Amino acid sequence: MTEFLQQLINGISVGSMYALIALGYTLVYGVLRFINFAHSDVFMVGSFVGFYVSRNFSTITWGGGLLAMAAAMVACAALGIIIEWSAYRPLRSRSKLTVLITAIGVSLLLENAGQLIFGPNDKPFPTVFPSRSFQFGQIVISSKDLVVMGVTLVLLASLRFIVMKTKIGTAMRAVSFNPQAASLMGINNNLIISFTFGLGSALAAAAGILWAYKFPKIQPLMGIAPGLTAFVAAVVGGIGNIPGAALGGLLIGIIETFVKGSRWSTWTEAIAFVLLILILMFRPAGLLGKLQPEKV
Repeated sequence: MTEFLQQLINGISVGSMYALIALGYTLVYGVLRFINFAHSDVFMVGSFVGFYVSRNFSTITWGGGLLAMAAAMVACAALGIIIEWSAYRPLRSRSKLTVLITAIGVSLLLENAGQLIFGPNDKPFPTVFPSRSFQFGQIVISSKDLVVMGVTLVLLASLRFIVMKTKIGTAMRAVSFNPQAASLMGINNNLIISFTFGLGSALAAAAGILWAYKFPKIQPLMGIAPGLTAFVAAVVGGIGNIPGAALGGLLIGIIETFVKGSRWSTWTEAIAFVLLILILMFRPAGLLGKLQPEKV
């Protein structure tokens, strides 16, 4: 029972980070109906921004960690907006395949630029938050897991507030539902789409800081595996559905953790894709998604 609870806590922690990355995919898909495959590399850039900011701190404090995370979120929000403005906006009237190929190109550009600028080797990530362990009976909980889960809850609540309770969130939902009608009602679609990219990229940056805090090594290709898994999480939960992305991330994180601790550990990286195949076969809209028939 103790081992089960330990693995469950670790799975929720890893799943929380998948959820934050998956939210970026699902936000962009909800507005533009395409997958931004460069999103996983924005996650990597967030880790490196946190790395260079936190290197200047002489002591480990909560304020310093939050400052590093805030700097990474602002930098990656700006990067997301620049990517949307320079790479995707000119192609908005083109086919989805053209935009998809462009997204893959942007991803490769960021990965290779990262290797050129940051170097190809692993870098040890500094401890940005104070770290200790708490023991409850036979269960030992690391403060790293508590920080990851706590920050994720705060960001999820903040995202829900923005989307459901603010004017710009209402505009995001309007553009997602019908961009032409939203434009006729006076909504600046370009502004809303740029804001959505910035918001999703900021969440990826936060996930990048948390990932590097929990697994303290970073390198320019670090976003590939978590990014693919988070994309699967978004599809499993229901692409375009915010609660679905969070649920998918948690589910995959928990399943992966339990598989890693079993005799089937060599299958850990395949679990997400097995789950993806099953979802596409039996519930293609995802766990919380709804089928939306299109008129032809």
